[in-house]
Amino acid sequence: MIVKNPKFEISATSQKQYPKGDLPEVVLVGKSNVGKSSFVNTMTGRKSLARTSNTPGKTRQINFYNIDNKFYFVDLPGYGFSKMSKEEKVYSGNYIEDYLRSGQNISLIILLLDIRHKPTEDDELMYKYILKTNLPFIVLTNKADKIAVTKVDEEVKRIKEHFGISYSTILPFSSERKIYIDNVWKEIESKINLE
Repeated sequence: MIVKNPKFEISATSQKQYPKGDLPEVVLVGKSNVGKSSFVNTMTGRKSLARTSNTPGKTRQINFYNIDNKFYFVDLPGYGFSKMSKEEKVYSGNYIEDYLRSGQNISLIILLLDIRHKPTEDDELMYKYILKTNLPFIVLTNKADKIAVTKVDEEVKRIKEHFGISYSTILPFSSERKIYIDNVWKEIESKINLE
């Protein structure tokens, strides 16, 4: 897919702030430093549509990115950020759950994991939560550029076996190596109605 005019639309923490309308939403979940913002920038071909940071936990709100008025990328705050206070974790956890529970326009959830590491306890909790939603989802093993190309398939298989994924799609991804982008677009396009 060629993205022509992506734009940041709004940051929200409650339903009344969500964009109005019925555009499909592709939701990004993952731990704080897994690269969700870089994913948005890579998929849209923009360097700074989504703000990236070397400091984990910068995204504290739900960010909606309008992709050519066809759908939204919805970037949820990352989980597992140890420096966030207990109150902040409860607050952000509540509005994330509220969004996922009430999101009538959610067409696809993308769970991003770090290909270099065994999934964390938080990753496992999120995976189980996604299964309970009964929504379509795919798993992306991000940061594939950080390991040898010859090891990528092996690591994807390892994570697939860890979760027992048998029917859902699991793919490698890298914001540095653009070779994975087309496969991810195919998955997104197959889950949402892009005209």
